[in-house]
Amino acid sequence: MSPAFNAPEIKKYKMAKTVLHKAETRGKADHGWLHSYHTFSFAGYYDPERMNFGVLRVLNDDTVSGGMGFGKHPHDNMEIISIPLEGDLEHTDSMGTVATIKHGDIQVMSAGTGVQHSEYNKNKDKPVKFLQIWVFPNKKNVTPRYGQFSLNVTDRKNKFQQIVSPEENGEGVWIHQDASFHIGKFDKDFKAEYSLRKKDNGVYVFVLSGEITVEGQKLKARDGFGIWETDKINFEADTETEVLIMEVPMN
Repeated sequence: MSPAFNAPEIKKYKMAKTVLHKAETRGKADHGWLHSYHTFSFAGYYDPERMNFGVLRVLNDDTVSGGMGFGKHPHDNMEIISIPLEGDLEHTDSMGTVATIKHGDIQVMSAGTGVQHSEYNKNKDKPVKFLQIWVFPNKKNVTPRYGQFSLNVTDRKNKFQQIVSPEENGEGVWIHQDASFHIGKFDKDFKAEYSLRKKDNGVYVFVLSGEITVEGQKLKARDGFGIWETDKINFEADTETEVLIMEVPMN
C-alpha cells in the first residue's frame, strides 16, 4: 500500500488595498483672499475618481488672507471638522456660537437638521491656515451641535494623539460617525504602528509636514494615502514629520 500523502497547506494572504493622491494632483481654487486645495471633489473641482474615501467626503487645505473669510452659509447632515495649522480662525453660527480656534484646537460642527455659520481670519496682518474636513454622519437630522477642544500638542511627540472620537466621552471632539482621527509628530527614523479599531474601516493618511513611508509608500508634505482591508499600518519617518490619520468606515 502506498504511503499516505498530505498536500502542503496553502495559505491565502489578502493584500491591503491602497490609493495614492499626490499633493500636486489636488484640485485648486484661487479666489485672491482664499487659496484652497481639494483632495476630493469640491465646488468647481470635480473628479469622479476622487469623490470620497469611505465616509470621508471633503479634505480642504485652506489659506485665508488677513481679515477675510467665508460669509454666513448653510450646511446640513454633515460632520464638519476644522483643524487650524497656523493663525486664528473666528467662527460664528446660527446656534449663537462665537468662538476662535488656533493651532492645537479642534473644532466640530454637527450640521444635522441645518445650521448657518461663518468663518473669518481673526487677524488682519497675517493669514490663517486650516484643514476643513467633512464626514458623512451615521445619523441624519440630528440637532445641530458645536464642539471645540484644546489639545496639548506635545502629547503627539513620537506617538498618535487622538483628536476625534466616535464617543461623547472620548478624546478630543466627537462626531456622529464611527471614526477616529489622530495626529502624530515623529522624529527622523522613528517607527510607529497603528492598529485599526475595526476590520471594515480604512485609514486615510495626510502628511502635514516632512516625509514619511507608510507601508512602503513614500509620502511628502500634503500627499494623501488611503489604505484598507488591513488590520494595522506601519509608519517610518524619513525626516521629522507630522501626519494626520483618519480612520473611517468604508461603507
